[in-house]
Amino acid sequence: MRELNDYVMNRAIVIGFFMFLLGQGMIWYQTNSQFFNTWAKEHPLIMATMGWPISYILIIASRYVVHGFDGLLWPGRLVGFASGMMVMAALTYLHMGEGISMKTGVTLLLALAITLIQVFWK
Repeated sequence: MRELNDYVMNRAIVIGFFMFLLGQGMIWYQTNSQFFNTWAKEHPLIMATMGWPISYILIIASRYVVHGFDGLLWPGRLVGFASGMMVMAALTYLHMGEGISMKTGVTLLLALAITLIQVFWK
């Protein structure tokens, strides 16, 4: 029975993590499209309307992750933070061509370490 419970909790963490990735990606496009897309730059109010679906996704992601961490809030917050760092790095490089400096690389490694600590340190 313990194995089933662990499976359900781990599954919830994985689902929540991917929902955080989706929400963080949407936030990135919502706030940064103005720097490479003329339409987005000229229509900030329309871009702002993306806020309610993003919020909904992040609320549900938080629900999954907190459930997966047996009701604890801090691990979910840190997983959300780390997923945002990963999305920021990938999409900023993809769309803006900004490479990763040594300082940013170390920060990303720390974000990865935070995520792994939260997921695997029981």
